[in-house]
Amino acid sequence: MVQLVGSLRKELSDTLSTCKVLVVGAGGIGCELLKNLVLTGFKQIEVIDLDTIDVSNLNRQFLFQKKHVGKSKAQVAKESVLQFCPTVNITAYHDSIMNPEYNVEFFRKFTLVMNALDNRAARNHVNRMCLAADIPLIESGTAGYLGQVTVIKKGMTECYECQPKPTQKTFPGCTIRNTPSEPIHCIVWAKYLFNQLFGEEDADQEVSPDTADPEASWNPEDTAARATASEKDGDIKRVSTKEWARSTGYDTVKLFNKLFKDDIKYLLTMDKLWKTRKAPTPLDWQQLKNSACPQEVSVGSGLKDQQVLGVWGLCQLFQHSVETLRSQLKEKGEAAELVWDKDDPPAMDFVTAAANLRMHIFSMNMKSRFDVKTMAGNIIPAIATTNAVIAGLIVLEGLKILSGELESCRTIFLNKCPSLRKKLLVPCILDPPSANCYVCASKPEVTVKLDVHKTTVLSLQDRILKERFGMVAPDVQIEDGKGTILISSEEGETETNNSKFLADFGIRNGSRLQVDDFLQDYTLLVNVLHTEELEKDVEFEVVGEAPDKAPPPQTNQEEVNSITNGNKDSAQPSTSSKAPAEDDDVMIVDSEEEEGASSSTAPTSGTKRKHPDAETGETSTKRPRTDQSSAAAAPADNDDDDDDDIIALD
Repeated sequence: MVQLVGSLRKELSDTLSTCKVLVVGAGGIGCELLKNLVLTGFKQIEVIDLDTIDVSNLNRQFLFQKKHVGKSKAQVAKESVLQFCPTVNITAYHDSIMNPEYNVEFFRKFTLVMNALDNRAARNHVNRMCLAADIPLIESGTAGYLGQVTVIKKGMTECYECQPKPTQKTFPGCTIRNTPSEPIHCIVWAKYLFNQLFGEEDADQEVSPDTADPEASWNPEDTAARATASEKDGDIKRVSTKEWARSTGYDTVKLFNKLFKDDIKYLLTMDKLWKTRKAPTPLDWQQLKNSACPQEVSVGSGLKDQQVLGVWGLCQLFQHSVETLRSQLKEKGEAAELVWDKDDPPAMDFVTAAANLRMHIFSMNMKSRFDVKTMAGNIIPAIATTNAVIAGLIVLEGLKILSGELESCRTIFLNKCPSLRKKLLVPCILDPPSANCYVCASKPEVTVKLDVHKTTVLSLQDRILKERFGMVAPDVQIEDGKGTILISSEEGETETNNSKFLADFGIRNGSRLQVDDFLQDYTLLVNVLHTEELEKDVEFEVVGEAPDKAPPPQTNQEEVNSITNGNKDSAQPSTSSKAPAEDDDVMIVDSEEEEGASSSTAPTSGTKRKHPDAETGETSTKRPRTDQSSAAAAPADNDDDDDDDIIALD
């Protein structure tokens, strides 16, 4: 007779009380998960989260209260859990899981790792650490009403990076600066403007007209003479935006007339840009003030954040936000910089006002503050019940692993609407590792196409190895027979190489680079393919990997739109420096075998709809596959497609 402790077999209950589990993330999913773990019987838990509690978290992250705002999520989550289960041993870390002290040895002390993360960079890192430590990882994520849970085990299943994910969509600088055609272009411009005025200046985030626009073939000397920029209000000189703003004392009227009148007039002198486009219309502060209707505040009804302000209302919002941000800078000191945050009201007001004024100038429909925040912060509204369901599924998959039943683990999708078989939860058999994966293959290898005469060592390190391939501290050695060290993770050893081009070190077409990240216990062989024919604004390409160009699977447009609460713009990319290029996509499984249905009547393969990626608005392909041998044992699991692309915005 099986001996039970509560609802669990005694052997499993004993395992829960002794095994160590690591929870990475203490946000929406993390709070639910910690509660589930302690109530299930887990006694040894460690949780890590770098974030602090914001008031916007309180509607769903139930371990936190108003008095906790500003405190460590991990620490407060621990304290809250201990109140209703004081016998549990919980260790909390207010830190980044990507810090060097959380190395492979750190991961090896756990029986199981559970991810409750919200960005791709951290997911990639934990995936690699668990592969290196050979520890099972349960990955998860939610996006509105959609959710997903999957299990990753070295040598048995696909890892998180086996399937390529669409890269974050970017926009050419000349589109942002000269010819915006969509609201997202204006929102990106406004966020760039925030950094240029109040934050850390970035040469790649310039907001003034782009005189080097290849589409605008014109004579700059003649055009400059024709430009009618206001000397009195704008005093335009092509200098640093922040330097100019400071020289005016952040005078709102002068800032407004420079950005929305003088710069626009300058754009109008680039005649060729407007031959096939509607030309922008400059705005003048005094004229708007004189013609403003006293009652003009907003257009439409509803909550304040969902109203669209009129033009003069936006001018007033612009003025108020600039004055507030100027005061914040003054309080912080002479060389202070502000960081844009969607949850910071003055920063959000500034972007809302600046973006909408630019939309009006370029004849676009303006957006509410809510819409702008959704697009600028890459937000899909979080649903507390979705987090709760996904957290429950994580624990169920964990119980299977601890019972020694890894083969029965599944990728489980939570759909917004019932499938054809009237199910919201759809399990799929886990796929085996991809032989071509550049992370979990026996000998990871990639080919990168770049121009060795234009690519610097620093660009190789930051843009390619760290940003694209998710490394933390790469060491690079050229396979040239001499063992030349190109990049060292030891501070100061190879910094003199940073500004040099790859060609300066004899790297050419066919060269091979051995890259090691000792923190991740990860080695990657990079084959260099030299080319001088990359598209404009493209620094490099990974050969054989272009998911955003693959033919998209069939989609239901109505459901695609529904992921963003009816606002398709909110699926557009975020350009926030705080929003790592993340957050992935959710695959929806339409149909699966009816339980008990015969093979003659059941569909042979599920039809899958992949929602647009939260960052890119595009889809990536993934093959459906049917495992006939498992259909009899688990009729509902006819579709063994494991999509470990997950949106996790919580």
